[in-house]
Amino acid sequence: MKNFKFEITEKITLTHFFLMFGYKLFSLYFPLYLLERNFSIIEVGYTSFLIYITIAIFAPFAGYLNYKIKPHILIAFGAIGYSAYSGAMLLGILVPWFYLFQILLGISAALFFVSSRSLLMASDPKKINNSFAWFYSAPTYADAIAPALGALIIWKFGFFWVFFVALIIQLFASIYAYVKLKKKKGMMPTTSIKESVKNYKEIGQKIEPKGIFFIFLSFLILLIAGFNNTFFVLFLKSLNWTQEQILMFNSLTSLLLLPVSIFITKKIINDSKYNIGLGGQIVGLCSALLGLISNMMNYILIFVLTVIENTGNLIASSGRSALMATKLRKHPNESAAIDTIFSPLSTAFGALLGGFLIQSFGYPLIFIFFGVAIFILSFIGLKAISFDKQ
Repeated sequence: MKNFKFEITEKITLTHFFLMFGYKLFSLYFPLYLLERNFSIIEVGYTSFLIYITIAIFAPFAGYLNYKIKPHILIAFGAIGYSAYSGAMLLGILVPWFYLFQILLGISAALFFVSSRSLLMASDPKKINNSFAWFYSAPTYADAIAPALGALIIWKFGFFWVFFVALIIQLFASIYAYVKLKKKKGMMPTTSIKESVKNYKEIGQKIEPKGIFFIFLSFLILLIAGFNNTFFVLFLKSLNWTQEQILMFNSLTSLLLLPVSIFITKKIINDSKYNIGLGGQIVGLCSALLGLISNMMNYILIFVLTVIENTGNLIASSGRSALMATKLRKHPNESAAIDTIFSPLSTAFGALLGGFLIQSFGYPLIFIFFGVAIFILSFIGLKAISFDKQ
């Protein structure tokens, strides 16, 4: 019989894969879709900001809902929200309804990610870093095929049909989550809002200063990741790359990330702070180099740096979630909410600030500044860990 704890990781990872496969059919090209609708660069950033700031704000409430409603139901509802979003986009809804659906997507994501993380934390897997690495690598597996398939659908049939296909896949993800996670354990006892607030206070007291440093470091790593998620396609376009080159670049990057992420997930060590520091150094170095060589228009170098930087993000993200899970295991719902807040909050600010910073400084300086800052802080963090072990 399959180990229960591994089965939790497996089923949640597969659910994450199906959901992200649908979303990534169009998400990479969504900024181009917005430009087609005459959105400005700042409005593109504002659109992403709305999604991710909503996730951050709604995450604590999603954590509390896990005490009242079974997690598999919340995960399924989150996936349905993604499907409704795809449906709204294929209808081409206008402002202000367009922005309301960005908020709906944020609420749906909060339900999905908080509940998924809560189940992973409550299952108490033996190798928590590996479990979260599998969970975070799920979008990478989707990336191996979805962007290329999405590009083909957009090229042949237009955005309407790529949104339609996404809608169907995300509905399937919802049904899969409800059926496969239906009988799983890991529910916390029912609690009141007052007790939940008390749990948050207790969590805050348990995070030591060094832990806060590494959480802040992971926030900066996610900040540059949020900037890339929103503007990287537009960055490539600013280098005068053709649409065909951009599509080919993203397809090849996604294909290579698949075996790399599987290898890294299997080899990652069970040391959360080290993983955050190592991931930060990789991300920082690659980001700075990307800024330095951007004007060289070297296709291969940008390709290699992008793959390595994404690998660093995977290592750092698994380390952050594992750190939260191991230090704050007593309250998985609140811990999952806090962990969920960090990623979208940093992504939101990366998207919002990016829209303004690009116009003032350009892409290269942003990559260099944040890359150097993240690398230095990661170096300090790893040195501190090394000193403690002596």
